[in-house]
Amino acid sequence: MTYPPFVPHWIADVEVPSTGGAVFEKRSPIDDRVVARVARGGAAEVAHAVSAAAGAADAWARTPAPKRGAILGRAAQLLREREQLFGAIIQVETGKPWKNAVAEVASSADLAVFMEGEGSRFYGKTMPSPISNRTVQTLRQPIGICAAIMPFNSPLAGIAWKAFPALLCGNAVVAKSHELTPHTAVEFGRLLKDAGLPVGLYSAVQGFGPDAGAPLVQDSRVGVVSFTGSSATGKLIQKMVSERAVLAKVCLELGGKNPFVVCDDADLELAAELAVASAFVDAGQRCASGSRIIVFDRIYDAFRKALLARVAKVRVGSGADDECGPVISRASLDRLLQQVAEAVSRGATLAAGGSALASLAPGYYMAPTVLENAAPDDEVSQQELFGPVTCLYRVNGFEDSVQLANRTTYGLTGAIHTASVHRAQEFITRYRGGLVSVNGATYGAGPHMPFGGVKNSGNGFREPGTESLDVYTELKTVVINHSPSGV
Repeated sequence: MTYPPFVPHWIADVEVPSTGGAVFEKRSPIDDRVVARVARGGAAEVAHAVSAAAGAADAWARTPAPKRGAILGRAAQLLREREQLFGAIIQVETGKPWKNAVAEVASSADLAVFMEGEGSRFYGKTMPSPISNRTVQTLRQPIGICAAIMPFNSPLAGIAWKAFPALLCGNAVVAKSHELTPHTAVEFGRLLKDAGLPVGLYSAVQGFGPDAGAPLVQDSRVGVVSFTGSSATGKLIQKMVSERAVLAKVCLELGGKNPFVVCDDADLELAAELAVASAFVDAGQRCASGSRIIVFDRIYDAFRKALLARVAKVRVGSGADDECGPVISRASLDRLLQQVAEAVSRGATLAAGGSALASLAPGYYMAPTVLENAAPDDEVSQQELFGPVTCLYRVNGFEDSVQLANRTTYGLTGAIHTASVHRAQEFITRYRGGLVSVNGATYGAGPHMPFGGVKNSGNGFREPGTESLDVYTELKTVVINHSPSGV
């Protein structure tokens, strides 16, 4: 498969160039080559896509949910048939090793199958009333138009997590592609068309946040905004929506600074293996990345030895057997190298990595990096870096580990490695996060699992799982009074 030399907008099932022909370049993280010119959209393209969505939304909302689900089932089948195509697109756009790219296709197909089933379980409630001859029930109602604003790290899963439940719930979707991964959303639109989705219900607009994202969020015809990305941008979106003439529901899935706790009764080899996976899969470009490894003092040196031995074996590259790919852009690589250097200047020490890999230049590859001795309140300990960088911390015991785990403004995921059910249960209770993994990695989700966080990691909604239906529908309470005398 050849990546297309021009990536357009996808609006109402048609490839559309930008007004005036404005474009920007897309470079591959693997080798820094320009792989395409991309249509640079703005308010005009957004208005076109939202108008197409508005024209199609009402009929789709009236389509029975099982029939909407059936289209998602066909989309799942097509995803499996086109695994090689989508895997190749994802790899060109992100540089992921092949196994990770195709795994994203499989997980997206699984989600479509799950959501197809929810079309036949589109439950409301029937409730008793204290008043005679009255029935009370709740129904799920489509919202109308969904703005889906994409991350770059998992371009297919990112759009699938939003579009599949939104469409199942009876909404139209206007996606804002991430500018660094533009073609995935276009090919996804073509797949939905082939699956039988009516025209206008899915569009993808290309461009940068201020140009295309802002007018999409600010359009009062949009009833729900779903965003995955940084906490700073999420807060800006929430503010934009609050200033609109008509409010919208806002679903934010934001950053993380996730703790990986290793207790003194842990299986150290397993913990080291999963700590490396948590920190360096997808080059650490995951909101659920294990970026803070918190280790009990009694086993710190032994765990450190096991961890660094495993880090030294990490295969960096984009080949079939590689584990850690490149970061998404030259700007990201430069930023990460600077952040690590500045952390060292403030007292942190390098235990591994810390540099770009010259052998893989001009690709954007960074050596898996482990920092020690960073202060818990240092920038490198508090800010989400979104790269292959993790920090080691030494603590006296369980109480200190819980306090340090909670000592950030984030609360997305966390992991604890221990043989003690008591420690595990106490950590589950006391860690302030949306997901806790016991003797596992900091990441991990399935189509049936709600995912999201607290504090600066999210605003309370969860995707996917059945909980995602709460994002893309509104509950309508219905009160029906009847008179027995009218029978």
